[in-house]
Amino acid sequence: MLSARGVFQEILDNDDSFRLFCSIAASGESQGGWENARIAALVPERERAMTAKIARHGADEDKHGRIFRALLRKRGLEPVDVPPETDYTMLLERRGIGLAHDKLRRDEPLTERDIVGYLAHSRVTEQRASEQMRLLRRHFADHPDIGRAVSMISDDEDNHLAYCHEELLRLAAAGYGRMIQALLRESARAEIRVYREVSLAVMSHMGRLLGWPSAKSALLAAGVHGMYGYEAAGGWRRMVSLRMPERRDALGGPATTAPGFA
Repeated sequence: MLSARGVFQEILDNDDSFRLFCSIAASGESQGGWENARIAALVPERERAMTAKIARHGADEDKHGRIFRALLRKRGLEPVDVPPETDYTMLLERRGIGLAHDKLRRDEPLTERDIVGYLAHSRVTEQRASEQMRLLRRHFADHPDIGRAVSMISDDEDNHLAYCHEELLRLAAAGYGRMIQALLRESARAEIRVYREVSLAVMSHMGRLLGWPSAKSALLAAGVHGMYGYEAAGGWRRMVSLRMPERRDALGGPATTAPGFA
């Protein structure tokens, strides 16, 4: 019987698959760090109170990228180029989800609608990140190589998700409720499709690196399609609900460091 733990253990134990996994993760986190840093620099005047939180969000994502690169160095491995079909962030941008990089490269202040869009997109993608890291934490928190990294990143992703809930509720109370719900639904429906595409691409690459038999690859692909079926049928709704989080002001302080992951 295939299990998430068993599959990931295979990926972890093989240098080539581990290198691809960490390279994909490091690239995505670093991209998120850049995006949040640019958003923090371009926050409109009425939302300047958010600047420090957005900057911390970016610093956390950049830290995660460094952690994954440090895990590679610990194994004596170099990053590899990320196959474009596994680039979650780029594929979401192509679907029009999130703020376009062309806009972020310009030195023009963002609008309040841009900030609402950024938060709605982040609320959806941080839900995915939080769930994925909790899964890894459940299975590998005690692992001698990746346990501390997984636990640290999982805590950060939970903070990011809490921050999105709190800020979106604040903006909904300020009159943006309908816009927020529309953007959340649009983002969630696009995200589940992109997640399916990326998951199938990653499993295909891992299968080649690990020499999986065709029956195993087919079973894993069926699992990805099954997850998409559940999400398309209504599971996506978990990504669009808003509730006040237990962790209030989750990004209100300075970014935490990652000792041992320089």
